[in-house]
This record gives sequence, structure tokens and C-alpha cells, in this order.
Amino acid sequence: MNDNAYRVRAERGEVQLGTWVTMIRTPAVLTLLKAAGLDFARVDMEHSPFSMETVADMATLARALDFPLVVRPPEGNREWITRLLDAGVWNLHVPQVDTPEQAAGVAACCRYAPLGERGMYGFGPHTMYQTLTPGEHMAAANARVHVTAMLETKRAFERLDEIASVPGIDALTIGPTDLAQDLGVLGTPAQRDTLDRYRGRLVEAARKHGKAVAMLTDSVEGVRQMVALGATIINYSSDAAVLRAGYAAVAAEVRGGARG
Repeated sequence: MNDNAYRVRAERGEVQLGTWVTMIRTPAVLTLLKAAGLDFARVDMEHSPFSMETVADMATLARALDFPLVVRPPEGNREWITRLLDAGVWNLHVPQVDTPEQAAGVAACCRYAPLGERGMYGFGPHTMYQTLTPGEHMAAANARVHVTAMLETKRAFERLDEIASVPGIDALTIGPTDLAQDLGVLGTPAQRDTLDRYRGRLVEAARKHGKAVAMLTDSVEGVRQMVALGATIINYSSDAAVLRAGYAAVAAEVRGGARG
């Protein structure tokens, strides 16, 4: 199997740009996103109606294209993590990590012994149906998986340094909307500056403990800001938002011209 390009770039500190996939459920969208020049796609199972079957099909095509697929499960528990990894997903973006104990539990579910407690499942999509010795399979899978922890509450930031120090967590990020809601600044003039302060704190902790930083934004200027801050995994907008904005701009221009 190919190396996990997402993990390789993260370890090198290379900036990579992707997008949320929240609406388009045909796996062929990955072909389009790769052709557009993106480095990865991130599928949202927490807030979108994707099924395991759809994500498994996407993971198969992603591996064939050598175009990394990242998946946010509905919850960072053993059930979801095991199913996604065994379906051939290599990169997890885990929501609502509030404590180092939760982070350690997530990391343990993602890796085989001696690094973790991932359940063993012989051969399948996760091995490309190749039969490997247990040692070969476990070592390769442990080296390939990439795990990002999302900090989305004040409680998480109270234990930021402890979470950042957990082995097996490869990257840190915030969930900006949920964090703003939890801090009581969502939709207020204080939201932007408050989130910037929390982003700065997260970057500092990530640097201290050798973790990559992932951030999301919805503008080109925002991409520049996140890179300057120290993020190397950048998620730009989403399939639904880009489609809506593109069609809205064309519709407004056409209708404006017709009125003129």
C-alpha cells in the first residue's frame, strides 16, 4: 500500500490544503477535488448524513487515487474508530476531546499493541485484502494512521497541556463554533479576538509537544492567517459552501446584468 501522504506531509511540516465534504456523497467527488489541486478531503460524519457504506466506498477510492481522506466520526469512541479504521480510513479528526483521559482513549483505539488496544481484524479493506503477518500488519497500520484531536470547550483548554502531551495524538485543532458557543461569545463582537487567543494557546502547546496544528477557514486571507499562526493542515470551507457561493455570485451577476 502507499504511504499515508497526509501523515507524511504533516511530519515534514508541509502546508496542505483540503476541504470539508458535507453534502456530496458520491465518491467521485474525490477525483474532482484532487484535480482541483487540493491535498485532502475531510468527510464530516458528525453533522452530515454520510453512512458507513458511503465512507467505506470513499476510502477505497481515496487509497486508489492516493488522495488522503480524513473522517470526523460522530464521536471519538471505540465503536466508530474501529469501524472507520477497518473500513480503510487512515486519518481521523476526532471531535469533543475534553480531557487527556479521552485523548488517551482515542489514541489507544487507533493503534495496535504495544502502542494501543485497537481490535484485531484479519484482512479486509484496511489491508487492501492482502494477507500479512500480524507483526507486519500491526507495525504498518500503527505507522500509517493519523489522529487529530478537536478541542471545543473551555474545559478542554483548562487541560490543554496535558491533552497535547498524549502520545498517539498527532495533531490538535479547535472547533471554532462550538468553542465560541461554550465560551459565550458566539455571534458577538468578541468572538473573533477570543478565538484568536485560543488558537494561539493551542499552537503554543502543539509546538511544545511536537504536534501538528490543523485549522479551518473560509477565505484565502484566512488561509494566510492560519499558516502565519503555525498551522500546516488547513481546511478551506466545504463543498456545500463553495457551491452555494459560486452559484450565488453567478446568479447575482446575471440578474443584475439583465436588470441593467
